[in-house]
Order: sequence, then structure tokens, then C-alpha cells
Amino acid sequence: MIDIKLIRRNPEIIIEALEKRNHETDLINQIKELDEVKRSLQTEVNELRAKRNEYSKQVAKLKAAGDVKEFTKIKEESKEIGNEIKEIEMQMRDIEDKIHIKLLHIPNIPDESVPIGKSEEDNIEIRKWGKIREFDFKPKAHWDLGPELGMLDFERASKISGSRFSILKSQLARLERSLINFMLDVHTKEHGYMEVLPPHLVKRETMLGTGQLPKFEEEAYNTKNDDLFLIPTSEVALAGMHQNETLSFKDLPLKYVAYTPCYRREAGSYGKDVRGMIRQHQFDKVELFWYTTPEDSERALEELTSHAERILQLLELPYRVITLCSGDLGFAAAKTYDLEVWIPSYNAYKEISSCSNVKDFQARRGNTKYRTRNNKMEYVHTLNGSGLAIGRTVVAIMENYQLPDGKIKVPKVLVPYMGVEVIG
Repeated sequence: MIDIKLIRRNPEIIIEALEKRNHETDLINQIKELDEVKRSLQTEVNELRAKRNEYSKQVAKLKAAGDVKEFTKIKEESKEIGNEIKEIEMQMRDIEDKIHIKLLHIPNIPDESVPIGKSEEDNIEIRKWGKIREFDFKPKAHWDLGPELGMLDFERASKISGSRFSILKSQLARLERSLINFMLDVHTKEHGYMEVLPPHLVKRETMLGTGQLPKFEEEAYNTKNDDLFLIPTSEVALAGMHQNETLSFKDLPLKYVAYTPCYRREAGSYGKDVRGMIRQHQFDKVELFWYTTPEDSERALEELTSHAERILQLLELPYRVITLCSGDLGFAAAKTYDLEVWIPSYNAYKEISSCSNVKDFQARRGNTKYRTRNNKMEYVHTLNGSGLAIGRTVVAIMENYQLPDGKIKVPKVLVPYMGVEVIG
């Protein structure tokens, strides 16, 4: 959530930022108008309270003087003022609720370093790593390779759950489990993250606090009876862990890593990456999450991104890093780097991690603050990134490490986890 003070002081700057995002700007003027009405009512309330205080002084004097008639008159007028104050305060609360709802629909302000653009076509490549393999045979797509090995079953998954689900079996199931353990080990032992195993169901206020609601409600799975949501990413649970808390500067940075399944309806994405495991309703992910200070969050984004890159480097998978333009930023992000791994069946790089600096956007929504060295209260900055998406990593390994006989070579770093050098 953006600070309403920014709208009060410089609405033009906020409008310009939203235009860079290709986001409608009417809400800013609506919020500004409502805020002006609320502040006018606040002035009126303050004047009425001052008047009532003056009457209270008169009532005490009249009572002491025994002037019953004037005492009764002033007391009645004071009571009427009190009723008027209550009525105006109710109007103010109603306006505050309207402002809050509108603020929830406004995305984060892009960082000044974010390139201006309208869509993913305007994203900028920063660097590449690794060499794309040149096959001396015709490589297979993972949606053919897996079923032929008898280790990937889309048909039975569809029978159980519908489209965009998969069943991994035998050594491919072990590969997924090995990747989870490998990534957690690297991030905890090498990068110093604290491992967390959070709930998969969260409250509505947790989804609101992290920016998933109200905008993305149609993409979320909701348990209607309890109004709980299956997490679309463990970022939601990790960002909610410290809602309504005040941390100390001594606690920061907090670096969490969590493995969870993730659940997304993928509403509106039908027809996009339909085949295989690239875009599914349920998928596993290892998530990196930081709480840090405003002055350190820019550096933290670079470090977090390097941690996600380290996994791809250890797996020896070719990838590239791109910075998202203003028009392609996620709702809560101020700046984002996407890591895209090379997938032979697409003959293209596909996103495998999105690393974002959210700044104080989530902290304002979730009321997460910290006490500075000078004992002042400020909102923390939060950052998140996949480290990595497990299913897409499985796809990348299957396709990049496939052998002419249809088997799959196991990356060196995973051999101790797998116990074999070849799958198949």
C-alpha cells in the first residue's frame, strides 16, 4: 500500500508512476477528494470539541454559582454538540473505509531505476550465464520424455484433478524431492537463511497484507466455509509472519527460506503454456524472503537475486537475467529481476524465478515496523524471490540433460541426493 501522504503532497507524481505501469489513474483523484472531505470534517470536529470544552468550563462555573436555568441550557447544548461530533465521526470512519479500499487497489510505485515500457517486450536483458547445449540428436520435449520413461503421467492426473496437473513417479518424483532438499541446503548452509515450514492455508487479512487481495482473488483457491486461502506462494505466509509487529534494527535483516506447494487457478491464462509442466494449478517452490531496512533493500535485491542464480549455476543450467520494465511489474513490486532458464522444447528462455524489492508496500498493508537506532518507528522493506520454482527446474533438467536413448543424466550436485547418475 502506498503512503496517502504522497497523494496529498504530490498526486501528479503518483499519477505519472501509474501511467508508467499502464494502470488507470482515476483512483488517485477519488482518494484525494475523499481525503479532503475527511480532513475538512476533522477540522469541524476539532472546532466542536473546543466549543464543548468551553461549555464544560461554563457548566462547572454555573453549577458552583447555583444558576440552574443557565446550567441546564448549557448542558443541553453541550449534549447536542456531543451528538453532532459522533455523527461526523461516523461519516469520517465511512470515508476512511472507502479510502482504504481504494488504496488497496493501487499498485506499488516503480523504482526510479526501472526501465519504462508497456509490456514484456520492453524488458531489458542484463546478463547471460552458461552455454546452450547443441544436441547431436533430436531432443524431446519433457511432455514426451517423461511419459516414455513411465515417470510422468498427465492422463491419470487429469482423471484425478482435471487439466494442468501432473503425477511424477519413480525417479522423477525423487528428482523433485532431491531438488527441494538441495535448494534448502544451499540457501541455509551457504547463504544463511532460516528455514521455515509455514501453513498452506492463510486468512483473508494475510492475503490482503501481502497484496494478493483484492486484485488477484479470482486466481486464488478459497475455502468458502472458513474463508481461508490456499497460498499461491509461500511469500504470502512469510510476509504475514510479522504482521502487526515491531522489529528492532538489531533483528534485521531477517532472511527466510521456505518450501511449500503453491496453488493458483491461473484464471485468464488458458491457452498459454498448456502442454507439460510449465504452467500448472499446483506446483512446488522454494521461496526466499527478506525483511530489511529501507537503506539496505536495494543492495539486498542484488544479493537475493545472486542466491537464486547460484542454484542454476550449481545445476549448470543456462539462464539469463532480465529487469522488468514498468509495464510488466507485478502488482506489489517496485523493482523485479526475472531469471529465465533455457528450455529446448520452447527454443527460448522461460521464467524460473522472479526476485522483487517490494519496499514498504507490504509492510504498510500488514503494519510491520521496526525501531531504528534512533528509536524511531519506520516500516520495514520486504523482498522475495523464487529460489527456485521446482517443477520448472525439473523440466529444465529433463530437457537439457536428456540422453540419446531417452534417459536423463543427473546433474553432478544432485547425484548425492539421487543416489544414481542416470534417470531411466
